[in-house]
Amino acid sequence: MESSEEEDDFLTHEWITPQSSINSIYQSDTEKGIRKICSELLELKDAVENLSGNMHSKYLAFLRISEEVIEVEQELIELQKHVSAQGILVQDLISGVCRELEVWNKQNSEEPDAELDPQISELDELLHADKEDPKVTFLETVDVLLAEHKIEEALLALEAEERNYPELNDLGENPSVGISSYKTAFLERKAVLVDQLVGICEQPSVCIAELKKALSGLVKLGKGSLAHQLLLKAYGSRLQKSIEAFLPSCSIYSETYTATLSQLVFSTISLITKESGLIFGDAPTYTNRIVHWAECEIESLVHLVKEISASLESASALRSASICIQASLSHCSILESQGLKFSKLLMVLLHPYIDEVLDINFRRARIKVLDLAMLEDEVLLSPQEGGPLTVAAPSNIMFTNSGKKFMFIVKDLLDQLTPMAILHFGGTILNKLLQLFDQYVQTLIKALPGPSEDDNLMEQKESISFRAETDAQQLTLLGTAFTVADELLPMAVSKIFSPQSESKEAGGGSSEGIGPVAISTVEYKDWRRHLQHSLDTLRDHFCRQYILTFIYSREGKTRLDARMYLEGKGDDLFWDSDPLPSLPFQALFARLQQLATVAGDILLGKEKIQKILLSRLTETVVMWLSNEQDFWDVFEDDSVQLQPSGLQQLILDMRFIVEIAVCGGYSSKNVHQLVSAVITRAIGTFSARGIDPQSALPEDEWFVDAAKSAISKLMLETSGSEESEPDEHIAIHDEISDSDETPTSPSTVESTESFASANMGETDSPVYFTDTES
Repeated sequence: MESSEEEDDFLTHEWITPQSSINSIYQSDTEKGIRKICSELLELKDAVENLSGNMHSKYLAFLRISEEVIEVEQELIELQKHVSAQGILVQDLISGVCRELEVWNKQNSEEPDAELDPQISELDELLHADKEDPKVTFLETVDVLLAEHKIEEALLALEAEERNYPELNDLGENPSVGISSYKTAFLERKAVLVDQLVGICEQPSVCIAELKKALSGLVKLGKGSLAHQLLLKAYGSRLQKSIEAFLPSCSIYSETYTATLSQLVFSTISLITKESGLIFGDAPTYTNRIVHWAECEIESLVHLVKEISASLESASALRSASICIQASLSHCSILESQGLKFSKLLMVLLHPYIDEVLDINFRRARIKVLDLAMLEDEVLLSPQEGGPLTVAAPSNIMFTNSGKKFMFIVKDLLDQLTPMAILHFGGTILNKLLQLFDQYVQTLIKALPGPSEDDNLMEQKESISFRAETDAQQLTLLGTAFTVADELLPMAVSKIFSPQSESKEAGGGSSEGIGPVAISTVEYKDWRRHLQHSLDTLRDHFCRQYILTFIYSREGKTRLDARMYLEGKGDDLFWDSDPLPSLPFQALFARLQQLATVAGDILLGKEKIQKILLSRLTETVVMWLSNEQDFWDVFEDDSVQLQPSGLQQLILDMRFIVEIAVCGGYSSKNVHQLVSAVITRAIGTFSARGIDPQSALPEDEWFVDAAKSAISKLMLETSGSEESEPDEHIAIHDEISDSDETPTSPSTVESTESFASANMGETDSPVYFTDTES
């Protein structure tokens, strides 16, 4: 009420518009506009819905019309074929009738009484006969069947007509007599049916059942050779499509793709052989065609495997090649039951390829073995439990990391092989394993210190990061090589080569008279001998460098100098109550004792290799004396005065070496023969200088007893020093004697002094003199 009164008050002012008037004017306009817009939007929405509904209905109508158009097109095509066939039939009938009428009219005008031609008469009879003539009816029926592609019905009709009229299959004995017009028409229909059957066989999408029906129809029509060719062509096309569809997956299944390809090829060969027997029988002609076709397909298979293998890694290529042999030979053994033998051809084709793959993989393995020289060789107490070598190496021998890695390399190679690959390429595999072990031995030789006769080997040693400096490290390398050659490698090989019966069962047995190229006992023993020869090379290198390190000082001076036999305090050892060998040989005894102790710990349970190693070391010392001409030149020098005691001392030293080997339990015939040869040469040399051996030398038993006594005394002295000074060890110095004074006869030196001053050479580790037999 108050507002209305106020508005009445403002009416007296014309230039002022009341608020209520403003609200009424503008509010009404806004509501009308909004309502109008809403109504327009609703109309637009309805229009859109109508439009979408019309589009959907029109689209469905369009699809329905398209389907009807396709059906109409197919009907038109069928109708066109039918019209064309009928047109051809009518045209053939018209032309035939006209031609026969002309011939008939001509003959009637020229020779009315002449005998009519049989063919024209027969045609005239056909033309003027009743419309229900069975021959005409048959031809018309066959034409209709052919036009409608009712092949089975047409084939049955032709077969029935041939049974009713056997002359349709008779070519006639007289070639001058032409066949009848009916027979010509019959053969034409038969040719049309053959063409239709061939068209069915050549269709890429034809099913197996339709293909068999078409081929059987061709055989019934007398086209067996053509039908067999179509059979091979059809299955070959299907095989090619299957292979092309699988090829993109070869990179995914890099190891097993060969088995799939082999399955595709050989299963197709088996299937086509069975189908050929069912449709065409066992005719030799058809069998020969299948064999020729199958050989071509096998050659293509091997060529395809080679192409794919070239893009694979060497390990995958070896595995895929092995699987290819296994799968293919297995399939070949199955095909032999069907009378097809392809094993020989397959092996001829695969042999160069397998050899190439083996070469590549073993070359890669040799590179890995060379890389072992660049590794820090860790010493393992034994093959690690749970590792792949635990079962293969039951011994407790010290084992190096390089040996473990070598066996991993071998195991990786052997794991790639299948039984049939091993069966047929066993000899090649063994030879390559032998070459691989030779490479491993050369790697170990590089790790051994000392001089080498091979200059190239010396250059290679400079680049080696690991080098066995101590006796324990060197013996560990030797023990590792012995374990690999004597246990692990033969065990790994025998594990895959021994079950020949299982391999035959897995591969289906030998094929086509090709017996499995299995490893014979003679070949295996020869392989073991080659392994031992490589091991002997490593052992001889160790013994040579070990003895040379003992004999020569760092300055290159020899410690086994013949001048120590020229002078001495006494003139005759025979009168010495307690003769001892020369200081270098005492040092040799100490070093051999130390090495025997270390070998007992490192080569635990391997007494055989310990004895062989120590025996070879003693042989090497005597061989060096026998072959070192500078040593004998001293005795042959006329300016040098020889003493009988020198000859006695030399013989005592030689007998001392023999007794060392005897007491250590590693005596050998070679040591006795070499020592005898050195003694014989020494006696001859001293005799040539005027020394009478008969008067100068005591009995042989004296030298033997003296050598045994010396060994016992040295052992006792060692035991006493260990008990008095348990924390100290006898140090073997680097030099025997660097003084200017010429040493007197070693046998006259106090035993304790001579033994303590004996030099063993460049040895950093302490020495323990213990009896190896105790």
